[in-house]
Amino acid sequence: MAAEQPKPQTRKPVLLSKIEAFQDIVTTAVIIPKEDGVISVSEDRTIRVWLKRDSGQYWPSVHQTMTNSCTCMSFNPETRRLSVGMDTGSISEFILAEDYNKMTPACTYHAHQGRVMVVLFVLEMEWVLSTGQDKNFTWHCSESGQQLGTYRMAACVSGLQFDVETRHAFVGDQSGQVTILKVEQDSCSMVTTFKGHTGNVTALCWDPGQRVLFSGSSDNSIIMWDIGGRKGTAIELQGHNDKVQGLCFASHTRQLISCSSDGSIVIWNMDVTRQETPEWLDSDSCQKCEQPFFWNFKQMWDSKKIGLRQHHCRKCGQAVCGKCSSKRSTIPLMGFEFEVRVCDSCHESITEEDRAPTASFHDSKHSIVHIHYEATTGNLLTSGTDKVIKLWDMTPVVS
Repeated sequence: MAAEQPKPQTRKPVLLSKIEAFQDIVTTAVIIPKEDGVISVSEDRTIRVWLKRDSGQYWPSVHQTMTNSCTCMSFNPETRRLSVGMDTGSISEFILAEDYNKMTPACTYHAHQGRVMVVLFVLEMEWVLSTGQDKNFTWHCSESGQQLGTYRMAACVSGLQFDVETRHAFVGDQSGQVTILKVEQDSCSMVTTFKGHTGNVTALCWDPGQRVLFSGSSDNSIIMWDIGGRKGTAIELQGHNDKVQGLCFASHTRQLISCSSDGSIVIWNMDVTRQETPEWLDSDSCQKCEQPFFWNFKQMWDSKKIGLRQHHCRKCGQAVCGKCSSKRSTIPLMGFEFEVRVCDSCHESITEEDRAPTASFHDSKHSIVHIHYEATTGNLLTSGTDKVIKLWDMTPVVS
């Protein structure tokens, strides 16, 4: 049964505009910084640049139809370089004119044997990084167009981020694992892997300032991995009832924006001291009343008692029976923004101050597949399965 989410807040994002007229889902879209504009790529094979007119409506100044579906893109505002991943495995690159009214083809990379899942242009390295359905992570030189290297992953990759300072690539895959790769000019090696999700990794977000990686998953959870702390700290955030589809970090306010398939937009306050969720303990009997669990035949026979179902307290991690964990509570500093099972003794220890929310919840009213946050304007873009792009003013809630 889906957890009951907190009610939407009084202060909420303001819907500024809608962009429609798509024949299929918009796979990726970005807000153009310092312009009233949006770039979109879609399964309907189109690349479009939308500029806001005097009427307040967005109209396409560029409309390019490709031979195949567009699956992802990366846009660099400084160079106006647009890298578009295709369903065929290639990456098509374009340069946009200064006034965003023209788009010139620049290069095509034959990067993958299957659908391009993520593409990322790294200006500092002059690299085009990409992942594909063929399970390969590849990187190309954007100056020469030559492939520099490839690394075979164990599963199809669905998330990619890159840290310029250390040349580390963070790769999230459909097994629920996050892999850190050290990428050199012509070689790549695995540094370590993180496994915390029970579903596919669906979104990654890297904050180079705090050196923290956020991963979202089809298991509805978000994990904050403290890379810079070097202590292996992993903080769980549980605030979605559906697959997490996008993550953006507002570094100036230390707030995380997350969106899910059910249309929820959640704003997390990351400027608080959060606690790791405990490991679940193993036991053959309740660690509170010592009643045997149903597989503990010997104790059941010796005590002449019926075996009970095992549960776990989300606060202390102890294995408990239903009677000893009949209470529910939010534990926001542990990431539990909706009520979860806790043992009776932990429930007594949780104060009203401990229950103070650290996140706000909002409804976008469409099933989200992609998001993009532009910090300079405080605007958020969401694209949905309804084939609509929505632009939101987030300053009432991200401040």
